[in-house]
Amino acid sequence: MGQARTPAVALERFDPFQRLGAGARALLAHGLIHRSAHRGAAILHRGQPVSGAYVVLEGRLRVFTVAPNGAEATLYFVDPGETCVLALNCLFNDLLYPAWVQAETAAMVAVIPGPIYRKLFEAEPAIQNLTVQALSTLVFRLMAELEQLHSSNHRQRLVQFILLHAGSDGSLRMTQQQIARHLGTTREVIARLMQEFVAKGFVKSGRGLLTIRDLFGLRRVVAPDARAS
Repeated sequence: MGQARTPAVALERFDPFQRLGAGARALLAHGLIHRSAHRGAAILHRGQPVSGAYVVLEGRLRVFTVAPNGAEATLYFVDPGETCVLALNCLFNDLLYPAWVQAETAAMVAVIPGPIYRKLFEAEPAIQNLTVQALSTLVFRLMAELEQLHSSNHRQRLVQFILLHAGSDGSLRMTQQQIARHLGTTREVIARLMQEFVAKGFVKSGRGLLTIRDLFGLRRVVAPDARAS
């Protein structure tokens, strides 16, 4: 992953960093590191020391675990303006990173060195709010994923994933292998379920692209009593 020291201008697009005082901006600009990553590039490895707070400027990061059998399962995504809360936890508690992070798409990440982030956290309410919000968001996402894992079968989890991650035009640009990886299952399971959804007219499937054709049909898979109204 390439890196270069640059001014902190890109961070100022996001609200918390727009509200920093002059001294905090100068401190941030002095130590900030920008890193670019191509799709699929490794950002952090399990067991790696964390050098700073990771804030996504462009693209998306995927935080995931790997089971002993090699199966991957997504914990959460980090989108522009968000920071990786597991990295923050490691930073404040002097822990090694407990998962893996890779670029889900081509991405640009700002790394705020640990000592600088701690100083900003102590003095800047905006950074305190960013940290608390990141923690709250993570708890919500992990609880939602845990609830799905325990209460849903593969069919329901797949539908929930499609509904959550499809764009406003109803399209989801992912391969079946990528979806399987996110859900911690195999491509064969996803392929079988996708064939079922296509046969029922719920979705249209193409190479690396899925398009929702019957939104309410999909919703009834997870909520049988759902009506078109």
